[in-house]
Amino acid sequence: MHARAARRVLPGFPLALGYTLVYLSLIVLIPLGAVFLKTATLGGEQFWAMVSAPRVMASYRISFGLSLLAALINAVFGLIFAWVLVRYRFPGKRIVDALVDLPFALPTAVAGIALTAIYSGNGWLGQWLEPLGLKVAFTPLGILVALTFIGLPFVVRTVQPVLEDLDTELEEAAASLGADRWQTFWRVVLPVLTPALLTGFALAFARAVGEYGSVIFIAGNVPMVSEITPLLIITKLEQYDYAGATAIAVVMLVASFALLFLINGLQAWTSRRHGSI
Repeated sequence: MHARAARRVLPGFPLALGYTLVYLSLIVLIPLGAVFLKTATLGGEQFWAMVSAPRVMASYRISFGLSLLAALINAVFGLIFAWVLVRYRFPGKRIVDALVDLPFALPTAVAGIALTAIYSGNGWLGQWLEPLGLKVAFTPLGILVALTFIGLPFVVRTVQPVLEDLDTELEEAAASLGADRWQTFWRVVLPVLTPALLTGFALAFARAVGEYGSVIFIAGNVPMVSEITPLLIITKLEQYDYAGATAIAVVMLVASFALLFLINGLQAWTSRRHGSI
């Protein structure tokens, strides 16, 4: 009986760990290592000149700045979206719930073309927005719209299961003690949702930083104005400047890792703080 209970479906720890490390090396570590090795062929001054050129710096500001802004927007509206899906019943709820995953399944190029068609000067929405002085397509605002579109599902699908498991008796207890709706949300609900919300924010940000297909159609791709860093990397690859492309990629990789490390640290601190209360 004991021997039967000790059996596992998967291989033992040493073999499973070996498979894990080999797979991780082939898929993640070796490609990333190749990027760093190619960049190492550059001298320090040459590397700095490539990654700090005015055009490259402008692309950093566009990619990282708009990715952070899009992730913040998705954190707010993704929370509201998840709240509506979990707490309310309405006709077509299942259809709306399924549509959340559409950016996951939709090819990014198709999303970019669709957004451009909608927000261009003669598009469904663009023809009404441009007379008001609000031009979306072929501007940084168009990039923000695309990054928000592809990042929303990450926040909704991360927050939604936590919200479903949240006991409504906690909210009822807070109300019985005299808390209003805002105090109940701020002091009872939000602390529980914060770790999941930070996770969704981090995932949306990471996806937005590396997004290419849905952005290039609506961005306009004007250097120093609406050119994203992934497009600049592709441009250098087309010019056979592999070292320059990998140098910019290394900067993006290090900056993204630092931001994600900070967000994950904040998430862990929030979880410990909530667990100690």
